[in-house]
Amino acid sequence: MNRNYFKSKLFLKFIGSYLFILLIPLILATVFIYRNAVTNLQSEIGQAHLNQLTQTKTVIDGRIKELNEIATRIAYDERLTRYKVHDPYDSRDSILALNNYKATSSIIGELFLYYHQDDRIYSSKGMSNLQVFAGNYGFRNWKSDDLVKELNTAKFPSMRPADVVVRNANLEQSMLVYNVPITPNSPNPHGSVMYLIRESEVTGLIESVLGNYRGLTYIFDAKGHILTHSGNGESLAADAVLPLFRLSDGIHKQIIDGRAHSVVSVKSEKNGWTYVTLMTSDQFFSSVLQVRSFIMILFCILVLVGAAIALALARMQYLPIVELVNFANTKSGKDRTSGNELERIRTTLQDYSSKIDLQEPYARNHFLSMLLKYGGIRSLSPDLLAAFNLQFDQSHCFAMVIRWTQQENEHGDLHDLQEMIRMLSHIRFPELAAQAYGVELPQLDQLALIVSFHPDRRMDEFTHVQLIVEEVRSMVQDMSHDNLAIGVGTCYPSLEQLNQSFIEACSALEMLTSGGPTAIAYFEKPSYLQQETAWIDNSVLLKLTQSLKLGNSDVALQMIRQSLLELQTSELSPLLIRCVCFDILNTMLKTASELGIHHVLQEAGPNFMAGSFEELERNFSLLASRICAQVERNHKKEEHSLMDRIVSYIDTHYMDHTLSLETLSLEFTISPSHLSRSFKEKVGTNFIQYIWQKRLEAVKHQLRTTNDPLKDIILRVGYLDTPNFIRKFKKETGLTPGQFRQMQAQTSDAEDHLQLQ
Repeated sequence: MNRNYFKSKLFLKFIGSYLFILLIPLILATVFIYRNAVTNLQSEIGQAHLNQLTQTKTVIDGRIKELNEIATRIAYDERLTRYKVHDPYDSRDSILALNNYKATSSIIGELFLYYHQDDRIYSSKGMSNLQVFAGNYGFRNWKSDDLVKELNTAKFPSMRPADVVVRNANLEQSMLVYNVPITPNSPNPHGSVMYLIRESEVTGLIESVLGNYRGLTYIFDAKGHILTHSGNGESLAADAVLPLFRLSDGIHKQIIDGRAHSVVSVKSEKNGWTYVTLMTSDQFFSSVLQVRSFIMILFCILVLVGAAIALALARMQYLPIVELVNFANTKSGKDRTSGNELERIRTTLQDYSSKIDLQEPYARNHFLSMLLKYGGIRSLSPDLLAAFNLQFDQSHCFAMVIRWTQQENEHGDLHDLQEMIRMLSHIRFPELAAQAYGVELPQLDQLALIVSFHPDRRMDEFTHVQLIVEEVRSMVQDMSHDNLAIGVGTCYPSLEQLNQSFIEACSALEMLTSGGPTAIAYFEKPSYLQQETAWIDNSVLLKLTQSLKLGNSDVALQMIRQSLLELQTSELSPLLIRCVCFDILNTMLKTASELGIHHVLQEAGPNFMAGSFEELERNFSLLASRICAQVERNHKKEEHSLMDRIVSYIDTHYMDHTLSLETLSLEFTISPSHLSRSFKEKVGTNFIQYIWQKRLEAVKHQLRTTNDPLKDIILRVGYLDTPNFIRKFKKETGLTPGQFRQMQAQTSDAEDHLQLQ
């Protein structure tokens, strides 16, 4: 990867966009997967806690059932009857029996047997007076009178909430008291079996079942009193705990003390106790730490892979743009650095578009000129026709040439002349099913029209052509008050023969100006041509002459071939045929002489006319090709000479703000279209760009050498729009004129300093 890519804001935007497209669904998917995993894990943990709490309930219910069973056995044990426990001899067995019953359950801290209305109470350690018992076991929240009352009046088993019991005045323990009337399930119990259960035994039992549970656990009795709770010394306020008792069995989410908690509740059907565990929701995240780490690692891997893919995609997308930028810089000759690559391409396209807009009329005119000269519409690209908005879908066509017999005023009517040329660039005659495209010729006072139409069955073709020509004449006459001369070529059913029609139009115009009495001359039916011989039509010789003058070898060779073919098929004698061939040769030599091409006369030697028709045609064709080639060379030479004079004129007058293609065309009597095309071929750049470069260099020179105000310098070089010049100057150089002058001044000071050193 080229590091220069990372200096491009566009390339970074591509990477950013691809990463954005990648990261958004990736983040959403990661969040979804993570939340789903957390939710599932939380549900699993909650369900596990529910199962554990249910197991805890089952274990504790089993222990309570065990205590009830022990109480039942005590009630029916003969050794523990009221008589025997009072008897001094049997009481020793009774105490031993109580001790055995106590040993059957690990949660029993102490076991007591009491008979109603008795002043003594019995335990595994012996018999004690109630007052002594109250002295040895002092309950912090249970008065001794209430305790005795509970022992005498209780009819149902009851568990008293954990309370601090002070034993022997110094040992404190948190214990639960479970009192079971005996005989159990009797409506008239005669005593009670009271169990003292260390709270730590119950909480230890809970913790052994719940395992590494780190929340709080509460056990409520059937009335909602808290029997015991565990939680590493933590607890909740009473008003926050009470609502937990009312929860239904299952897993719940509660806000307690402003924090989210997961609460699991189970109710025992045997004794009505409710078992509740609760833990803060954020504790679940410690359980999902492993999952979170895995997801984060996977996310980072996907981001790195996605970044690599984004780099590859961005590079694939950026490379064609870089190639376009390099191509644009190469073609424009400028190394654009301002803006991103797309902005540079857009700027280059705008420059090309503006140049094309300026050159489009000249390119279109050149295209039509080539069509007049060579024909060959079949070889033209449909895209090129569409680019110039040209349509040649009519079946017939012909060419006509218009000449202003009195030249326009050199300065006053130039605008009117250009306006007329613009109006004639494309005209339509819907009622005649015809249209015409105007073509500027090199001569400033001439214009050609390519006319295409669909023939009307109600009239012959020549009449249709006459109506179209009259419409054109009327239109041109309305736009110009000068006298007009119009030459009209023959109508052909194909654009392939348009070059012949153009030569015929030029021939008709030439004959008309040399003595024709009318303003319009039709080559097809010339009134001024007299048939001097029956052997070759004068119109053919006239077309041959005109094609040689225009350097059109295609039409010249076609006229030679047509003439010789007619002679070959005629019934003339060989002598007369040779005489006619001399007419063709004389026509070609005369035309060459008029054009100043004298060296070809030497090529017509004594044996020029000897041989067969094929050899004769080959000699004539070779002579015509050489004449046309020389005409082309003469035209090129004259054109180059003319362009040299025009370039010299521009170099002298480029500071004149009135200098334009139109003023140059008047100065050198050449059409603006031909001038623009020839100037580009000669100089290598278009006229407007050449003027701009001349004025730009002049401004740079004056910025370096003078301190004159910028506005005066710009006006001095012939540019009237100062703000527009400044914008173009910065676009061309990357600096404003002021910055350019300052930079040149600093460079000059540095050079002076070096010279002094």
